[in-house]
Amino acid sequence: MNRFITFLIRQRLIVALTIVGATMWGVMVAPFDWDIGFIPRDPVPVDAIPDIGENQQIVFTRWAGRSPQDIDDQITYPLVSSLLGLPGIKSVRSFSIFGFSTIYVIFEEGIDFYWGRTRILEKLSSLPSNTLPNGVTPTLGPDATALGQVFMYTLEGRDPEGNPTGGWSLDELRSIQDFDVRYALTAASGVAEVASIGGHVKEYQVDVDPDHLRHLGITLQQVLSAVRGSNLDVSAGLIELNNAEYIVRGLGYITNVEDLRNTVVTAQDGIPVLLSDIAKVSIGPAMRRGVLDREGVEAVGGIVAARYGENPLATINAVKEQIKQVSSGLPKKILPDGTNSQVTIVPYYDRSVLIHETLDTLDRAIMQQVLITILVVILMVFHIRGSLLISSMLPLAVLLAFVGMKLLHVDANIVALSGIAIAVGT
Repeated sequence: MNRFITFLIRQRLIVALTIVGATMWGVMVAPFDWDIGFIPRDPVPVDAIPDIGENQQIVFTRWAGRSPQDIDDQITYPLVSSLLGLPGIKSVRSFSIFGFSTIYVIFEEGIDFYWGRTRILEKLSSLPSNTLPNGVTPTLGPDATALGQVFMYTLEGRDPEGNPTGGWSLDELRSIQDFDVRYALTAASGVAEVASIGGHVKEYQVDVDPDHLRHLGITLQQVLSAVRGSNLDVSAGLIELNNAEYIVRGLGYITNVEDLRNTVVTAQDGIPVLLSDIAKVSIGPAMRRGVLDREGVEAVGGIVAARYGENPLATINAVKEQIKQVSSGLPKKILPDGTNSQVTIVPYYDRSVLIHETLDTLDRAIMQQVLITILVVILMVFHIRGSLLISSMLPLAVLLAFVGMKLLHVDANIVALSGIAIAVGT
């Protein structure tokens, strides 16, 4: 130790370069919003509150129209029995409700997040063929934690000045959310999932008349097969004409209600029985289990979940940039009163506001504590050079703490930064 201290005293240039390098590294990874042009920034992941949730993965399984008892007996129980054998499992929790099953797989704290997802996917892909009912496929939830919901928004019709105009139905807004907005925001960096909520999902609905089925001797399975078989394209290979190849295919996808009504279910005495002869075909809303309410009015929106291990603040900023790009291309129309209404993405929960307030508060607290401590050191030591030497260790220690947080993948939140502030004061 004596030789090491002697080396540091004699090699002042090396010590100075080391301190400068450590300082620049700490400034580079500091979580605060410092705008330093000549130093590239790669800040520590920032969030307002620590994620103390369990190391869990969620398995969803849908089986439309089935009772909770059927779901529990034929889906939840077999899946739970299979997943219990995974390595590193702490517990498995589940519940079954009308139409789908949800299973929470809790791993031990030391198990890597994505390693656990891989083990679950391996187990699900290796299930015996008769474990689940036909057509039922379990899916793994998004790679996000319980605190991953960082941004929420609604879709509203607004005029060029930003005033609410209305004029858009719930099914129109839900279709825009599902096929335009959701895909655009999912492409933002760090986003694990954009979940749609509220409104009505548009679907083709076939209401079969049981009396007509009984009279014509047609089973419900025949109707299902006819509808399923009529909504597909058929490939017929290639033909060669004049040294050119032409693709031959039959176009059969349903594009409107009339296509579905003209579907042939069967033929009796050479007369085709169309779907419209035995059922009422229309476009209507799918059955839903909940709504989104904003200030007493039903709305349509989405929830953005940040991917595990990503920087929540950077993810929110990427989502906002994506919103700027997609907003100009959202549908617009002229209302009967002449108002020009365009669908607009309106945030109602933005965690970046809380994150910035937390960082600003702790940034000021740490700066004030460092300055007060420096004054105390100067008064106690009563030697300028010695006081500056001692006091310079405080900001350097804070910056080195940020470097350690970056290397150890520790998020900067109110608990971690408060601990640094308390340590400086102590």
